[in-house]
Amino acid sequence: MGKQYFLSSTVAKPPIMPPERWLLAFPQGEWTRWATLQSVLQPDDTVWVPVQHEDWLSKVAALVAAQPACRVVVVSTVPYDAEGLRAVNVGARGYCHQLAVPEMLQEVAQAVQHGGMWLGPDLVQRLVAATRQLLADSATPSTHKVDLTVLSDRELQVAKAVAAGKSNKEVADQLFISERTVKAHLGAVFEKLGVRDRVQLVLLMSSAPSPAV
Repeated sequence: MGKQYFLSSTVAKPPIMPPERWLLAFPQGEWTRWATLQSVLQPDDTVWVPVQHEDWLSKVAALVAAQPACRVVVVSTVPYDAEGLRAVNVGARGYCHQLAVPEMLQEVAQAVQHGGMWLGPDLVQRLVAATRQLLADSATPSTHKVDLTVLSDRELQVAKAVAAGKSNKEVADQLFISERTVKAHLGAVFEKLGVRDRVQLVLLMSSAPSPAV
């Protein structure tokens, strides 16, 4: 896994610095200013960009253009869907609360490092809805065959619920299991079906015949 960088600035007022929770999540992480970051960034690194930077959108786009293999996570103290969509549109792989607990920040880093995306449940549901609409409007639906029989009964139930746009908590409530169990099943689903995030799962499930559960 590459390094974790937090894009800071001592010039801004107030200064943009990594929160304590980020430092706890990534003890080996580094906070750096824009000029320095551009000279040290490697393909496998992850850059956390706070929206306090007035030009955060252009910085995300520039990072992705200069080093396409790096991962960019946008963090906000007041996350909302429209901002998250803007982040995704310019190439961010993640969008989350800047003051999330260290364990959550580590999960975000792991997800994007493995090629997936990390977005809040509401934003995921919006992307899922948009994806479904595009598929419904398509004159040439996908003919890619997906074998859902590789999934266990419970994994299939989780996959169907997630593909319908439900959050992990909603899936847990629906199936009377813990969120931790949902995450474990979802990880197995991603691995068995060869997808990296929820949006890819929706695309795949939309073209798959559903075996009886």
